[in-house]
Amino acid sequence: MEGKNYKLKVFAFVLAAVVSHAAFAQANVKISGVVLSGANEPLTGVTVMQQGTSNGVTTDADGKYSLTVPENAVLEASYMGFITEVMPVRAGVFVYNFTLKEDDRWLEEVVVMGYGIQKKKLITGATIQVKGENIEKLNTVNVLGALQSQSPGVYITQSSGQVGEGFNINIRGLGTTGSSTPLYVIDGVAGGSLSSLNPTDIESIDVLKDAASAAIYGARAANGVVLVTTKQGKAGQLRITYDGYYGVQNAITNGVTPLNAEQYMEIINKALLTQDSSGSLLYDWDAELPASLLASIKNGSWKGTNWLEEGTQKNAPITSHALNVIGGTEQSRFSLGFSYLMQEGTIGYPATPHFDRYTARMNSDHSVWKKNGRDIIRFGENIVFSNYSKSGVSIGNMYSNNVRNLLKMTPLLPAYNDSGDYYIYKDMVEDGWEFDQAVNNPLAHLDYTRKNRNSITRRLQANAFLEIMPVKELKLKSSVGYDYYQNSYRYYVPTYILSSKTTNDTDDVTQGQSWSTNWTWENTLNYTKTFGDHSFDILAGQSLEKWGNGESISIKNSNSLFPGSYDHAYISNTQGLDTTNTDISGEPSDAGSLVSFFGRINYNYKEKYLASVVMRADGSSNFARGKRWGYFPSVSAGWIITNESFMESVTDVMNFFKLRGSWGQNGNCNIDNFQYLATIAFNTDAYYYEDKNTPATGAYPDILPNADVTWETSEQLDLGFDARFFDSRLGLNFDWYIKTTKDWLVVAPTLASYGTGAPYINGGDVQNKGVELALSWNDQVGKEFQYDINLNFAHNKNEVLRLANEEGIIHGPSSIIAENTTEAFRVQVGYPMGYFWGYKTLGVFQNQSEIDTFLANGGVTKQGSPKPGDLIFQDTDGNGVIDEKDKTFIGNPHPDFTGSFSLNLAYKGLDFSVTAYGAFGQQVMKSYRSFSDTPNDNYTTDVYTKYWTGEGSTNRYPSFSYGKHENFKDISDIYVENADYVKISNVTIGYNFKNAWKNLPASQLRIYVAAQNLFTISGYSGMDPEVGDGAGYSWTSGIDSGYYPSSRTFMVGINLKF
Repeated sequence: MEGKNYKLKVFAFVLAAVVSHAAFAQANVKISGVVLSGANEPLTGVTVMQQGTSNGVTTDADGKYSLTVPENAVLEASYMGFITEVMPVRAGVFVYNFTLKEDDRWLEEVVVMGYGIQKKKLITGATIQVKGENIEKLNTVNVLGALQSQSPGVYITQSSGQVGEGFNINIRGLGTTGSSTPLYVIDGVAGGSLSSLNPTDIESIDVLKDAASAAIYGARAANGVVLVTTKQGKAGQLRITYDGYYGVQNAITNGVTPLNAEQYMEIINKALLTQDSSGSLLYDWDAELPASLLASIKNGSWKGTNWLEEGTQKNAPITSHALNVIGGTEQSRFSLGFSYLMQEGTIGYPATPHFDRYTARMNSDHSVWKKNGRDIIRFGENIVFSNYSKSGVSIGNMYSNNVRNLLKMTPLLPAYNDSGDYYIYKDMVEDGWEFDQAVNNPLAHLDYTRKNRNSITRRLQANAFLEIMPVKELKLKSSVGYDYYQNSYRYYVPTYILSSKTTNDTDDVTQGQSWSTNWTWENTLNYTKTFGDHSFDILAGQSLEKWGNGESISIKNSNSLFPGSYDHAYISNTQGLDTTNTDISGEPSDAGSLVSFFGRINYNYKEKYLASVVMRADGSSNFARGKRWGYFPSVSAGWIITNESFMESVTDVMNFFKLRGSWGQNGNCNIDNFQYLATIAFNTDAYYYEDKNTPATGAYPDILPNADVTWETSEQLDLGFDARFFDSRLGLNFDWYIKTTKDWLVVAPTLASYGTGAPYINGGDVQNKGVELALSWNDQVGKEFQYDINLNFAHNKNEVLRLANEEGIIHGPSSIIAENTTEAFRVQVGYPMGYFWGYKTLGVFQNQSEIDTFLANGGVTKQGSPKPGDLIFQDTDGNGVIDEKDKTFIGNPHPDFTGSFSLNLAYKGLDFSVTAYGAFGQQVMKSYRSFSDTPNDNYTTDVYTKYWTGEGSTNRYPSFSYGKHENFKDISDIYVENADYVKISNVTIGYNFKNAWKNLPASQLRIYVAAQNLFTISGYSGMDPEVGDGAGYSWTSGIDSGYYPSSRTFMVGINLKF
């Protein structure tokens, strides 16, 4: 607390100094003037300011203004949709008129590309640039959350709705069975983490989507590249900004409601009656439940326990504070950023998820030798440090999913006993509870197993650079990057007996930590020169990268000296070591290195004909000698048609039109080390061999070697155009692409009789084909109303072309949504990666006549003797038998189409914005209960409306019955749903009080209210249609076995600038 108070005092001092300076600086010249448009019309609402200060005014209805400034001031006139103009104040001159030109600056804007920048209009590849201000205004916790609605062709889904979790991202479709995460390059250093950044730190993000744009990064660019530029220092008066908000969050469960006690008793017995119509299996609730509990259910005084509601925290808080300071001189410039974020989860009480993040950023650059406006020698650094702690509930598969436990637990079990403590096994015994004593109180389970745990991560990402420009056209740059990652965690689990099968006999303490570092050293030589109408930009470079310097250790032991105390839950406070309760592990980090050489030539003729050639060679330590080097070329070209003389007649309407095309290759080397060697592993469990008095550790072959394994290659062809119409108000960008990933790095299928693990092989190809479209409209109505509309659209088709095994299949796991079920998803030639696999149904038998006709026509059934209400399973292979061979494609978790929309309005100081994104054509596989092995799991209320109840009621779902019925026990399309959705992700309304309070000693005081995830439009019956979980497999998603849903947030915030 003392540290926080100190920081607040420092901030208050700096703030007071700036305010005092702005308020009391002595001005001695009163000037005035008028601001006109290029058409000589007065502009109302133009901001005319003393540059670098908060001293300013806005023009009146006649475009006039007056302002008092120092004699040496510089005036700045700015207005949305027009180019900002500056004018120095001269002695003896008191009238300063401005004529503002309409803003076509986007043509001259530069975008970040690998190892440099380039004018946006001269780019020949497929890239997206998102400005930091457009990220910041969405108030997302994670930077990727803001990109969801602003990046066509970049598919981003939440990996979980739990606080502190990340996002799944793929650019132009899945291209590998390994990680599909793109390469993140932060301030020129590859391999960084966006989770370590606060959105207010961002200056811009550039996404390199096609191979030609990303080829300069070769080895790790197969999944695309995301270039992040943080805010940099600028010369001029000190500028300070503060951005903060506070909000409350509530889980969006889409009306999903577990059955209450009375409903549950009815449905459980109804299921048993379908198993045995005699009624011999029905529960006698008088014998099963304590008398008082049963009486309260029958008289309606107790509805049972709604575990989902009990485990949900309402109005969970979220708050963020960010301070940025920018300033400097012509010799030295700096940018500082500090932020704090706190967010609590909505589901998981009493182990309520919690996320804290602190970030600190410092960027500076210094001109050692400057001549004629050119930095001959310049150096600088970029440093980002983050510290975040996280605790949460288990969000894994069906066996370790606390949300699923809340949904499926019987409502007959009370949450608390008469003393207010958790209702657990001892209460069952005391009360005479006989119904399924294996059930356990999920709140108690959360408290005992998830509450007393925390994980702290610290990360330092930094680079230092030196630039030497001996002549104007030549620049030498050397950059050293360093990335340090450290994580520590501590868990405490007390002794408990929650049910007859859920116990923990000893209290357990777990403590561990890991750390790792990687470094890069890059050197580039850049030569730019124009010879008449011919312009060249030539780059040559070299890169060294080393990772894996680090280690990890984890220890679990029992019998704490301080039972029940998490504060004292350290390994040193545990007693004794034994093979039953003690687990110790420690290992070095996986190490590797990469050596690279690269070059690029950009050429343009009169900024009309454009071309770019890139070549990169990478050598990876992951492969054997002779296979280590990969070579990744790319070529691209563009034609700015509107610069042709024959287009002059249409340039009043079509202001800019560029055709472009590219082809290139990128590589992937991300596999485990030493796949080319026959490595030996050791079993850490001790065994007694010939000497029964001395335990020994055995060794065994680890993998079969594959000396031929080499680079996975992604090859991409892209054709597109960029256009602007109607005074650049309408923007249009289009891309068509084919991306083929060749020589997949996959684990080879091997027989168990080999007695060892399988190596990686180059074992497959996959193709992604699609189109992307981005539309934008920016306009102004009258003199004070501005608006812009943006619409993005993308389509992608994914297909596996080859797998190097006899089946042409990579099998998925079994028991994904219920025990005793076969694999639910797989990778197979001719299908999209990770598609859902199971029985396809043709409908439901509506009456006996339909059954008789079906059988008479040679139809076959899975049920043997079907009844009305049974499913009609498709005999896919036509062999007259319904069996495993009939399983086929029943759904695709990857969307056919994605899209986003944004609308921004501004009138005087008022602003309003709405943002939405959506996905269409994908399916989700869902089950919130284990229908096969635990028949007493609860249902949700749609059990009353979902299933067939008579002729014509539904032709999709069968009649209700017990889980092991032929209609339900196997994976089929009844567990797969369409999950199209549109999410209104952000609605914000704000007002800048500077517009009404001209003498305010700040250049901006904006207060806003916002709603995030305001509502979702979807026909999906689960809690959240945006399901990023793939049961631990990166090549699939859409597995809803109790997916943690996103939350709706209402917040109020402030933006303050000096």
